[in-house]
Amino acid sequence: MNIFKIRLKKGDTVVVRSGKYKGKTGKVLSTHPSENKVTVENINVFKKHVKPNRQYPQGGIIEMTRPIDVSKVGILEPTSKKPSRIGFKIDGDGKKTRVFKRSGKDIK
Repeated sequence: MNIFKIRLKKGDTVVVRSGKYKGKTGKVLSTHPSENKVTVENINVFKKHVKPNRQYPQGGIIEMTRPIDVSKVGILEPTSKKPSRIGFKIDGDGKKTRVFKRSGKDIK
């Protein structure tokens, strides 16, 4: 089983670049390196019928978010409000930092 290197982190704001949710933005809730996917809030939402159990004593229909492929999302650059790719830069101290490929600025 492959484990992919995902450059996105939990809490990053991303833009969906293709598919049904194209153009929508949201925060990364979790990353799934083994599947090469990320879960983004309010993106790829589906409804699931749930039987009554301890977590959902009433049961019924609940909304859940499915993971979306990493290739379909790009990190949102705050200055230009456009999606960018992520690169890495090594400082003089030997610290590795993430940078926007579009502008070359550091990602905070």
